[in-house]
Amino acid sequence: MTALRMLAEPTRLRLLWLLRDGEHDVGSLAAAVGAARPAVSQHLGKLLLAGLVSVRRDGRRALYRARGGHVRRLVAEALYAADHQVTGAPEHD
Repeated sequence: MTALRMLAEPTRLRLLWLLRDGEHDVGSLAAAVGAARPAVSQHLGKLLLAGLVSVRRDGRRALYRARGGHVRRLVAEALYAADHQVTGAPEHD
């Protein structure tokens, strides 16, 4: 599945985690993840093509957000599962 391949890259996963709560522009995302603006733009382009983010224009600014509840829950579950692996927390249903 394309969505899971996109989440396998740490920067894209961090970007989606930030986008789950609302809109952000490239500059604020670059600052938050500690990456260069061109690299963040490329990651966002891939996420957009995969259908994981949406974008809207506000004047000259492009504002990105996670695309829907399924994407937000997918990102959250991926991170919670990884946290359980790292911390050894017990599995649950």
